[in-house]
Amino acid sequence: MSFKIEDTVSNFSLQNTNGEEVSLKELTDSSKVLLLFFPLAFSSTCTEELCTTRDNMKLYNSLNANVAAISVDSFFALKEFKKANNLNFTLLSDFNREVSEQFDVLYEDFYGLNGVSKRAAFVINKNLKVEYVEVLEDSGNLPDFKAIQKTLS
Repeated sequence: MSFKIEDTVSNFSLQNTNGEEVSLKELTDSSKVLLLFFPLAFSSTCTEELCTTRDNMKLYNSLNANVAAISVDSFFALKEFKKANNLNFTLLSDFNREVSEQFDVLYEDFYGLNGVSKRAAFVINKNLKVEYVEVLEDSGNLPDFKAIQKTLS
């Protein structure tokens, strides 16, 4: 299902980089959440996107927003990616692709790989309502961070 603004998202749980389950409801409990889907850890554009997010965490914190990035990588790979790039926000493993399917953000073919998450951004509020949607077909593009920040403010 493709989500639109004002749609309600079903709660989900994914493993973080420590193998612990984190739910969407937990992430939205006290604030809005920015969900960033990205294709693959350690790829150049994904590293740029998540390092840009890391470098702007003071802004997201000032907007009282949680940030979580989701990919189909295992939580083991995400743990190393987080450590290598000193990422200061939650990374979640959608290894079984259930959440990426729920958000309709899976490539059928990504350089010969099936079932890789598209680069996408969603802002979800405490009521699990969608406030921002951006799904990028070209994995070389970055989300519109200015529009995301405007939605969060």
